Amino acid sequence: MMHELRAVMYREARIRATNLLFIFWDVVYPIGYLLVFGVGLNSAVRFTTGPAAVDYNAFFLAGVLGMASFGIASNTAWSFFLDRDNGIYYEMLTYPISRAQYLVGKVLFNILIALVQAAITIGLADALLGVSVWWAMSPLVVLMVVVGTAGWFFFYAIFAVLIRRNDAFNTVTSVFYFVLLFASSMFYPLEPLPAPLRAAAYANPITWQVDVLRYATTSLGDPSWLPLEFAGFAGFTVASLAGALTALRRDA
Repeated sequence: MMHELRAVMYREARIRATNLLFIFWDVVYPIGYLLVFGVGLNSAVRFTTGPAAVDYNAFFLAGVLGMASFGIASNTAWSFFLDRDNGIYYEMLTYPISRAQYLVGKVLFNILIALVQAAITIGLADALLGVSVWWAMSPLVVLMVVVGTAGWFFFYAIFAVLIRRNDAFNTVTSVFYFVLLFASSMFYPLEPLPAPLRAAAYANPITWQVDVLRYATTSLGDPSWLPLEFAGFAGFTVASLAGALTALRRDA
């Protein structure tokens, strides 16, 4: 089994090596959000939150980590859709590799990319922006990045298998990207929002992911809610994996 997974991971690495745009989007683009969008808002609105009155850079750090894992998963699902659309996926299944191994091999490589991206982002936030990172909670950050990247890839993989048209797939992923990201706690605290918007954000898995990351990086948030939010996102990941495997098995 490990040989098959390594083969899929090697292919993913070759794809990244021949397309610098993917590397830029996966690793550099979220950091740009932190350095430009975060710094700009921090200077413009003098944002503070939490008992320690931390600034927007500290608040937004977890949002950038969540955005990165979401974006990496979306890009990987896009490459998966292309593999299926042009027949490479079906050709690979003629080799001694199962659908589940193909899926897991893809997600393992992209978890490595997400962990590298998270390490760079957190290091820059600490060194350049003065964010007081809670380093003792790094294992929880690693765990949430792993689970988050896997969960969103499995979620997108369902649509990569079920949708046949390129334009339809792009439309669906774009809608998910904007709706899920902005209807969450990624960019702003939820408490001042109107009740309907706040309820929608609390039902959004990105909010669960970002809330755990925010507590693990800067200790912001209510720790009594974190086990429930982590369990909810873990359940979302398992359900997405089951849905992706079911869609793959039905795909002829």
